[in-house]
Amino acid sequence: MMPYLALALLSSLTAKELLDCSIAYHDPYGSWERGAFAITEFASRPDGTGHRNVLRFDNARSRFELDSSVDGRALTLVVENDMVVARLDGKANVSADELERHRLKPAQVLSRRNRDLYLWGLPMKLRDPGTRLDPRVKETHFEGRTVYQLRVTYDARVGSDVWYFFLDRETCALVGHRFHHDESAGDGEYAVLSEEVSGQGLRLPRVRRWYTNKDKEPVITHTILSVVAP
Repeated sequence: MMPYLALALLSSLTAKELLDCSIAYHDPYGSWERGAFAITEFASRPDGTGHRNVLRFDNARSRFELDSSVDGRALTLVVENDMVVARLDGKANVSADELERHRLKPAQVLSRRNRDLYLWGLPMKLRDPGTRLDPRVKETHFEGRTVYQLRVTYDARVGSDVWYFFLDRETCALVGHRFHHDESAGDGEYAVLSEEVSGQGLRLPRVRRWYTNKDKEPVITHTILSVVAP
C-alpha cells in the first residue's frame, strides 16, 4: 500500500504509481472489492428538483441494490450476477409501459448498475480489465488549482469514452474528472469533487457537481449523506 507522498516525490511518479497513490488515499484497506456498504445520497438538479437514493454495494457477491423513487413511487432495483429484479411500490409485476417509461428493462438496469459502480467506485475502478491508463502524467489546472492529470481510454469491448482524472498534488485525492464521447467535438461533462465523507473503510468525495463541457452549464449535483454498513 502506498502512503501519502511528499510533493517532491509525487512529481516523479508514473501514471500507474499516481493511480496507486490515489487508490491508497480513497480505499486504504481494499474495502471496495471485499466490503459491503450503503451509500445514501441526494441528487439535486438546477430546477430545484431532487430525490434521495440509497445504493447498496456488495462487490464480493456481485450484488447491487438501489432504493429510489420515480413519479412519486418507490423504486427498488436488485442486480446479482447480472440477474435483474425491478420493483415499483414493492411489486415486481411491472407493466411493459412502466418498464419503458422508467427505463427498467434488464439491459437498462444493468447499464445503470455499471454507471453507479463506476462513479462511486472511483478511482478504484480504474484498475478494471479493459482500462487503458495513458502512461504520460500531465500537470494542468482544474477549477483554479494545479493538479496532476491522468488520461484513460478503454478497450472497444468496454467503452469508447475518453476520461480525464484530476488529482491533488499533495495527497493524490481525486478532485475532479471529465469525459468525452467525441473529444474533437468537446462534448460530454465534467465533475467537480469537494469535501469528504468516510465510512466502511472508504474515503469518498462528499459532493460531486456535474457541468457540461461546452457551456459549463450545471447538470446535477450528488451529495453523499452517509456511508454505512448495508
